[in-house]
Amino acid sequence: RDGVGLKKAIEDGYSNAMSAILDANITTLIVAVILFAYGTGPVKGFALTISIGILASMLTAIIGTHGIYDLLTSKLAKRSKKGAFCILTKWAMLKGLFSSGKIYNFMSMRKLFLAISAVFILGSFGLGAAKGLNYGIDFAGGSVIQVKYQDTAPIDKIRENFKSNKNFSSASITEFGSPSEVLIKVSTSSKSVTQDIGDEARGLLAGTGDFEIRRVDMVGPKIGDELREKGLMAILLSVIAILIYVGVRFEIRFAVAAIFALIHDITISVGAIMLFDIDVNLEILAAILTILGYSLNDTIIVFDRIREQIKESKTKDLGSLINEAVSMTLGRTTLTSLTTFFVVLTLYLYGGEILMGFSFTLLVGVIVGTYSSIFIASTFLVLLNFSIQNYRGNEAKKLKIRQEKEKMRAQYESGVI
Repeated sequence: RDGVGLKKAIEDGYSNAMSAILDANITTLIVAVILFAYGTGPVKGFALTISIGILASMLTAIIGTHGIYDLLTSKLAKRSKKGAFCILTKWAMLKGLFSSGKIYNFMSMRKLFLAISAVFILGSFGLGAAKGLNYGIDFAGGSVIQVKYQDTAPIDKIRENFKSNKNFSSASITEFGSPSEVLIKVSTSSKSVTQDIGDEARGLLAGTGDFEIRRVDMVGPKIGDELREKGLMAILLSVIAILIYVGVRFEIRFAVAAIFALIHDITISVGAIMLFDIDVNLEILAAILTILGYSLNDTIIVFDRIREQIKESKTKDLGSLINEAVSMTLGRTTLTSLTTFFVVLTLYLYGGEILMGFSFTLLVGVIVGTYSSIFIASTFLVLLNFSIQNYRGNEAKKLKIRQEKEKMRAQYESGVI
């Protein structure tokens, strides 16, 4: 858009995006490390997987895709009129929502967006007070039943039978190891069952084929209590770490605004879980933690652009500067959210019953996180009375201190002092 060649634009793009990539991924990595340090077994596994994914993603984004672009813009590609170079050049020149350079006046509607968010947040708190979370077996305790069939287990039929019984209507039924084995998790206690769990299950499994109940184990709520306590501790420490990191890298108001945006997204997502009576188990916990990382990543990208605009733009009006920054990142935010949304929607539609709660929670989180990054996160900066003049003044002082230190170091090395 600035009139430079595609190859130069690619180099500038990677160079300018480096700080945003590092800040967005490091903040998410901090959360993952704390979850690994303070979480229990399942949370540790999630944190380790996320950490590996973040590092691999950074490697791919910084090195892998850069190599592919270099290949596409090589002399071999340039020789062909129908080559990748021409295709990429034409694509880069397309005008529209993502590349037109148009500035949208988001801040003029901030009161409307805040009012919408307030309604959803108050609704979430209302649902929490009225009905609360529906804890699954991982948190509330219950029973685990392992069943072995001679042939392939008719999972759909088993689920239908269990849903017909009010004591087992929320049972989680999944394939276990092979198509002939089934694991049934029942979030219920002996108080709600008139006879032995195994006998109840055997009666509900009647007519589904030749089977053998291999084990019936009781799961106490103690593990769930431990998960909740350590999970809350890990999230609290993550919030403190984010405040410190973002406060140092940006400014303390950026850090507080990022935390408010996280609370906004998680609260509304949990409200949707309560509204649709989704059982809260380890899969839902993983989804909520994923939303936390996703929302934080997207918010930091927007804040990084605001920081860059403070340095580059001459405007002193915070609203106008935010409009510029959010409009510039609109394409990135929308495209990232759409690709994520389509993947999660596929999981929701075709992933089966066991992934339905997980994928539904992620769908809500992606939608709310995208809305928050565009309309809410930056609004918190305005509410916190962030000052462009003060920020520029502080940056000028920091630059002067660095220059004085470099001057003294040069004098010391030259023997002057």
